[in-house]
Order: sequence, then C-alpha cells, then structure tokens
Amino acid sequence: MTLPPFHLAFPVHDLATARAFYVGLLGCREGRSAECWVDFDFFGHQIVAHLAPDAKTAAHENPVDGHGVPVPHFGIVLGMEDWRGLAERLRAAGVDFVIEPTIRFAGEVGEQATMFFRDPSGNAIEVKAMRNPENLFAR
Repeated sequence: MTLPPFHLAFPVHDLATARAFYVGLLGCREGRSAECWVDFDFFGHQIVAHLAPDAKTAAHENPVDGHGVPVPHFGIVLGMEDWRGLAERLRAAGVDFVIEPTIRFAGEVGEQATMFFRDPSGNAIEVKAMRNPENLFAR
C-alpha cells in the first residue's frame, strides 16, 4: 500500500539549529525555505519547522507500558533494520533519549521497537518499528 505523505508544521527556536538536527543528525533532506520556516523530507513526509522563539513545548506524559510517553509527539514507523541503524547513530551522537531504544509490548500483537527523543527546541519525536508491520493498526 502506498500512502500519501503527511504534512506537519511545528515551532522551533532557531532555524540553523533545526537544520543541523534534522538534516545533519536525522538525515532529512531540506526542501523549500523562507526567512521564518524550512521544510524537510522526514522519511518521505513533509515537516515544516516554523521559527517561533517564544513557543513553549508541552511537558505532559502518559504512562504506556511502564514509560512516560511525551505528549504531544510526532514520528515515523521504520523497518527494523533502519530503526536499529538510526538508534545507533543517535547513541553515537550522544542524543539524550526521553525513552531509550527498547522493545514495547513484547509477545503481544503490537510488539514494537521504539525510542523517544527531543529536537533542540524540545519537540518530542518517536521512531518505532513493528515486529510484524501488518499489525500496526491491529487491536
């Protein structure tokens, strides 16, 4: 199944820092930009960092499988090998994980590898990979 790309706009405190994080660390390709925004190819989806120096990030967490999941957050579902590669790249870069790379819901229909971290502006990001990708929406 081919999915259309989604679009997400979010606040950042500094565009140069956002570029360094999304392009330099995550490997996103930079798209169009203007003085107060820049868009990135986030694994085939369009995310747009908008300059908002005074924006505050939410500090709420919901308990999920023994972890405090940051709300709000956005992310991507990768294949398991790509997930492992990104986890290693982030560890090597010294990223401070909100939730370390781990396996959640082990042995259940929704078993998945997941990790949470924040960009330099505090936006929470989740990257996951499903043990069985066809179970992404299974109940």
